[in-house]
Amino acid sequence: MAEPLTETASERGVRKAVSTGFSAVQDFVYVALGVLLSVAAGLLLVQAAVAILAAAQARDVRAVVNVLDRVLLALMIAELLYTVQVSFREHALMPQPFLLVALIAAVRRILVVTAEFSAQTRLQDEAFRQVMWELMLLTALIVVLVGALVILQRSAPERAARSHHG
Repeated sequence: MAEPLTETASERGVRKAVSTGFSAVQDFVYVALGVLLSVAAGLLLVQAAVAILAAAQARDVRAVVNVLDRVLLALMIAELLYTVQVSFREHALMPQPFLLVALIAAVRRILVVTAEFSAQTRLQDEAFRQVMWELMLLTALIVVLVGALVILQRSAPERAARSHHG
């Protein structure tokens, strides 16, 4: 029978130093991601502000959809930034922000598809079927994502409240 391995104080020290080093690298990556996401969100909001002025002058539905697209993309980036913040603070990944990003992305895609669809003067039958299938699949995806969020919220209410409000 083999003897149980015992760790020496020196091995524990090396293990702790390596773990501390990895945590420092992880923190650096989270801070860098946070900065990059913040800059990207800021630039998108500036673009959205410029686009909303252009949309008001053009009175074009596609211009308004373009503004909504930019705003929703900025919202996705803000949710990713929140994920980075929670990951930095707790050194854990929470599933809710990823589900919210997917939900926003699906809504964003529905807006784009319907805007493109409404801009067509004459749509072929096959193209129409493809658009309808895509919209049905996106709708099903949204229902599944909302269901997943509800299940997560009910399964751990104290953890979800702590992670999304603090």
